[in-house]
Amino acid sequence: MGTMPEAGDHASMDRAHVLRPWTHFDSHAREKPFVVARGEGCRIWDAEGRGYIDAVGGLWCVNIGLGRREMAEAMAEQAERLAFSSTFVNMTNPPAAELAAKLAALAPEGLSRVHFTTGGSTAVDSAFRMAQFAQASMGRPGRRHVIARRHSYHGSTFASMSIGRRRGDRAPEFSYLERRVHHIHAPYLYRRPEGETEEGMTDRLVKEFEDKIDEVGEDNIAAFFAEPIQASGGVLVPPRDYLGRMKAVCEARGILFVADEVVCGFGRLGHWFASGDEYGVTPDIICCAKGITSGYQPLGAVIFHDRIWRAMAADKDRWYTSGFTYSGHPVACAAALKNIEIIEREGLLSRAVERGKLFMERLREISGLPLVGDVRGKGLMACLEFVADKETREPLPEEMDIGRRISDAAEARGVLVRPIAHLNVMSPALVISEDEIDRICSGLGEAVAEVADQLVRGGTRVA
Repeated sequence: MGTMPEAGDHASMDRAHVLRPWTHFDSHAREKPFVVARGEGCRIWDAEGRGYIDAVGGLWCVNIGLGRREMAEAMAEQAERLAFSSTFVNMTNPPAAELAAKLAALAPEGLSRVHFTTGGSTAVDSAFRMAQFAQASMGRPGRRHVIARRHSYHGSTFASMSIGRRRGDRAPEFSYLERRVHHIHAPYLYRRPEGETEEGMTDRLVKEFEDKIDEVGEDNIAAFFAEPIQASGGVLVPPRDYLGRMKAVCEARGILFVADEVVCGFGRLGHWFASGDEYGVTPDIICCAKGITSGYQPLGAVIFHDRIWRAMAADKDRWYTSGFTYSGHPVACAAALKNIEIIEREGLLSRAVERGKLFMERLREISGLPLVGDVRGKGLMACLEFVADKETREPLPEEMDIGRRISDAAEARGVLVRPIAHLNVMSPALVISEDEIDRICSGLGEAVAEVADQLVRGGTRVA
């Protein structure tokens, strides 16, 4: 029998027993984990009592901020009344039924059916299966393939990780769905060819999509998966007409359009759902999670169009054999209902637009610093991309781990940003104050300047 670490030594317990998501084994062995002990609003405190402004919003998810007593009370009351109930076959519970009705009211017109999951990954995984099921129900059983984009992250289940295609996510020790998932280029404005306009890039990407459909075979393709803004892939904001034109191709070719709004939904861009309100696109299927409960409980949902329901339900003897033990969990659904109530009551959608504009303005003030190649974002989603040369957009060597170096320097100043290779991404809570925005941007600016100075002193050319 092993020995227990000293009581309260959570860092040692973690290192001795936990395999965290995205573990780097050398770092795991060398570095003490960051133990988050407490949170309130946009701030968290570590186990030593040091405070930080959390510019990451947990993991794109803490939309209403941490420490909400009414959220805790809503969950506690529901747990006391009914802590769990199956929703398989012919069972439901009041919070699940009420939340489904609320989501149908908030979603774009025509999307009034809801399939509950446990999070974003399982929502995308379920949408992948639903797209195949729906196509077969429509008399097109050969449509089993899907198309997605590079620089995308759609989750970490077998299917959702295969649909995503973000650099560094695919470990050679794992296997992936290769034959039925296909990828095309993303609308990466900063990295588009020299001299290409936004309109020209959209033309090129739409043609690539059509060519890929022809290559795979139109009668083989069930769905196209797309985040309105590609979040973990680097906050890639598309041209205004890009999503609409991609949706038009889907409609013409009998392909379902699946909007992954796991990050973009529930206020991140100032709307309940960004596809329609921001880009004028009505998806066939929406995947959501994260902001649906602001991270207070794990919950996801697939919201889908009535015509998909009608097709699937046309054969009365057909069974839809997909779902989870915790689908429609009563405590999670109660948390979601209270979360949505808070967003509505406090006007957090309009606040996200207002604060988002200020956030981007303040971030762009540090764009003139060395290393900062691009500052991009929308609403309360933002990204800084770091380069060795601003003129040529030449990247820094991967082994330099520039995103991590700058995030470490920001952390020392009490600001948490998320490093992803040569990027720092941010998604603070919708309740963020102007003062907290100022502190994030000033702390990050100081961190960039410090790291740039260290690189120059060490002999690295920074242009």
